[in-house]
Amino acid sequence: MKRFFLGLGLGTIFLPTIALAQMSYLDEVRALGAVSGQGLACGASKYDSFELLARAILITKAPNDSFQAQGMYAYNEEKANAYMSKQMDGMYNCAEINRRFDNQEIFNATLYADGTIKMPDGKIITPRQPYDASVIYKKDDEQKIRAQAIYDRGDNVKVGEVTFKTEETKSNVQQPISAPSQPTPTTETTIGHIKAKW
Repeated sequence: MKRFFLGLGLGTIFLPTIALAQMSYLDEVRALGAVSGQGLACGASKYDSFELLARAILITKAPNDSFQAQGMYAYNEEKANAYMSKQMDGMYNCAEINRRFDNQEIFNATLYADGTIKMPDGKIITPRQPYDASVIYKKDDEQKIRAQAIYDRGDNVKVGEVTFKTEETKSNVQQPISAPSQPTPTTETTIGHIKAKW
């Protein structure tokens, strides 16, 4: 029963059946990123604590610098995807998501100043090199505003040191292509390795 549970179900609710301890490193950080994105979108009260612990897990469990870089990319990608998905589904079920988010096992973990983590099941994870855990995450009240601006394609969106002018981007977006007419029974269609006759 000593497991560290965390997961997503159907893109809107967390399932307590996926044990992160049994996942590969990249799968684990992807799951953490997806949960973080939903917590950010729904405004979970423990979001900042989660973000600190998730980043610590990402850094501490990374077997080398290359995996850590891949992990950070995977984490941020899943976080952005989950945030966008929550926006697109109209913030469906956020009250339930927040309740489950704030009651996750991850909040029973202990993060030490050198990056060592004592997991909820009692397992101790030490980083390959000690680091200052207090600098891996600072509360950012404007993070959700920037994420929403990117989603809404606001006039100017600043991400790090880069400012995107989405007015230019909007003009370059292609209009959707209308659906093709239904093929006649003798038409042959080929898509990659799939071949079908209509």
